[in-house]
Amino acid sequence: MSPLRAIFRRELASYFATPVAYVFIVIFLILAGVFTFYLGGFYERGQADLLPFFNFHPWLYLFLVPAVSMRMWSEERKSGTIELLLTLPVTTWQAVLGKFLAAWAFLGIALALTFPIWLTVNYLGDPDNGVILAGYLGSVLMAGAFLAIGACLSATTRNQVIAFILTVVVCFVMLLAGFPLVLEFIGALFPQGAVDAIASLSFLTHFTAIAKGVLDLRDVLFFLLVIACWLIACALVIELKKAD
Repeated sequence: MSPLRAIFRRELASYFATPVAYVFIVIFLILAGVFTFYLGGFYERGQADLLPFFNFHPWLYLFLVPAVSMRMWSEERKSGTIELLLTLPVTTWQAVLGKFLAAWAFLGIALALTFPIWLTVNYLGDPDNGVILAGYLGSVLMAGAFLAIGACLSATTRNQVIAFILTVVVCFVMLLAGFPLVLEFIGALFPQGAVDAIASLSFLTHFTAIAKGVLDLRDVLFFLLVIACWLIACALVIELKKAD
């Protein structure tokens, strides 16, 4: 078995070794349902789509994903097991990627368990399932971007609470950059080019486009590049900590 696969299996199994994973999934599913059917006005809209469901995902992930990522490296550093992990015949990059993919798979499982909502909208109407599938893809990519940021910031500290707060702040800034009120404010002070540049860095802007069924390769590449950049930064941080 390759080191990457071994780390992936070990980390994914560790999520379900304690009740925390099940509590997280239950909370995620309850909040997704509340936001969709009550706050999102799913029935009142009279449209067969899942926009009310996907519209709240950025704000769900803003707090739930940092709760998952905060322990990825902070716990290893606090308990001292990071030294043991890095003395094994695995590279830093394999360790980083294995942990990230396991956490991403865990979030993917939680998201996949929302399929009854998809079944509900198909039972009530005739939705465009291609658009819904694109929304799920965008949600998975955005969750991965949040998680990569959280993994990097988790590697910078031994304190999980600090890792959680830092991740929430950074992810909030990345979301806020595409918020209409922010863009309007910036547009009143700066030329349109500056507004477009800031909007292009926003998770909200790229995710909203995908959730509407506009599957532009640039939006997909944006999230993949964000994931890659933050994971590279995470590996560099760990190498620096190891050198200390």
